[in-house]
Amino acid sequence: MEYTTCCVVGGGPAGMMVALLLARAGVDVTVLEKHPDFLRDFRGDTVHPSTLRLLDELGLGSRFAELPAGRLERMRVHINGTPVVMADFSRLPAPYDYIAMVPQGDFLDLLAEEAAGEPTFTLRRPVTVTGLLTSGEGDSPRVHGVRYRSQDGTEHELRAALVLACDGRDSVAREAAGLRPHEFDVPMDVWQVRLPLPPDDSRGIVVGHFRAGGAAVSMDRGTYSQVAYLIPRGSDAQRRALGLDAFRAHLSELLGWSDDVVGAIRSWDDIPLLRVRMNRLRRWYRPGLLCLGDAAHAMSPVGGVGVNLAIADAVAAARLLAPALRERGTVTTAELARVQRRRMPATLVTQRTQHGEHEMLLRPALDGTLTKVPTPLRAVGRSALLQTVTAHLGGKGLYRERPPVFARRVSVPPRP
Repeated sequence: MEYTTCCVVGGGPAGMMVALLLARAGVDVTVLEKHPDFLRDFRGDTVHPSTLRLLDELGLGSRFAELPAGRLERMRVHINGTPVVMADFSRLPAPYDYIAMVPQGDFLDLLAEEAAGEPTFTLRRPVTVTGLLTSGEGDSPRVHGVRYRSQDGTEHELRAALVLACDGRDSVAREAAGLRPHEFDVPMDVWQVRLPLPPDDSRGIVVGHFRAGGAAVSMDRGTYSQVAYLIPRGSDAQRRALGLDAFRAHLSELLGWSDDVVGAIRSWDDIPLLRVRMNRLRRWYRPGLLCLGDAAHAMSPVGGVGVNLAIADAVAAARLLAPALRERGTVTTAELARVQRRRMPATLVTQRTQHGEHEMLLRPALDGTLTKVPTPLRAVGRSALLQTVTAHLGGKGLYRERPPVFARRVSVPPRP
C-alpha cells in the first residue's frame, strides 16, 4: 500500500493550485488525474484579475505571460440590439485591469510543470479513482485515502492523511463520501460551437447577444470564435429535431454574422451539449476529506467565475491546512470546517448574483419575454462608476485570498 500526506483527486484548477502550494510548503502531495493530459475543449478559460495577481505573487507571472492569451477589458452585451457595457475592467488598478483568455490546458500545464520542481509533488495520470478508504461507523466515517485503477487495469490503494476532492461537478470522491449537493434551478443548457473568426467588431472581445427567443455569447479565441448558444433547460433533443439549417439561420441572425461563418457547422457532432448545473454542498467535508471548487459548488457559466473561485478555494485551503499537515501530518475536522467558513460567503454571494442574472436576463430571453433592457443593466450601461463596481466584484471577488507566505516568490508584482 502506498502513502502520501495529501491526496488530491482531480487535476483541474483547484487541484493543481492546491497541490502546488502544499508542495511548496514541503507537504507530500499526490495528484490523481483521470485524463492523460489537460487538453479539453470548452473548459473555463477566463483568468480574472485576482488570479493574475496571485500568479505574480507566486513568481509565475512571466511564464503565464508567455502563454497564448486574449485580453478582455470590457464585458459587452447587446440586448434587443441595444449595446450595454456591463463591466469595464480597464478601470481597475493596473496591471490587473483585464481578464486573460487562456486555454485551460495551457494554464494547467504551467501549474503542473512548476509543481514538478518540488520534491514532495507527484502527479499520476491517467488513473481512475474508484472509491475511498474509510474506517469507523455512523454518518461520518473517517477517510484514510483512496482506491484507484491505473491504465493497465491494476487496482491500487493510496493512504493519505487528507483527501482533497477536486474532481469537478460529478465528483467521484464526493459521492463516495456520501456528500450530496443541493441543486438550484437554472433556466438553460448550452450548446458549444466553434466557428471561424467573423470580419467585424466581435474581434478581441467577449460579446453577449440577448433578445426575446435567443441568447448567445461569442468569444474571440485568437484563431477561432467560441460561441456559447443558450437553449432552454432540457430542450436539447427538441431543438435538434428542428434541423441544423434552422439552427444556423437563427444563430446567424442572433449574432449578426454571415451565412459563410455559421456555415462552418457541418453536423450536430460539431455542437456538444453542456448541461448547466448550479449547486452547493451544505457541508464540504468529512473527517479526512474536503471538497474544493466545483466539487463543493458548481457555478453557472455566467461571468466565467468558476475557475477563479476554485483557485481561491485552493489558496485558502493551502494557507489554513498546510501548517497542520507539515507539523502534525494530519488535520482535524475543525480545521477543515475553517476552510468552508472562509470560502462560503464568496460562494453564496456569487451564486446569488448569478441567480439574479438568470432571472433578469437569461430566462426572459429564452422564454421570449425579453422586450427591453432591464432597468439595473440600463443603469450600469450609463454609469462608468457602476461599470467599475461590477468589474471589481466580477474580477476580484468579494474578498482577496492572499497566498501563504511559504508559497510566495516575489513581494512586488513584476508586470509592467
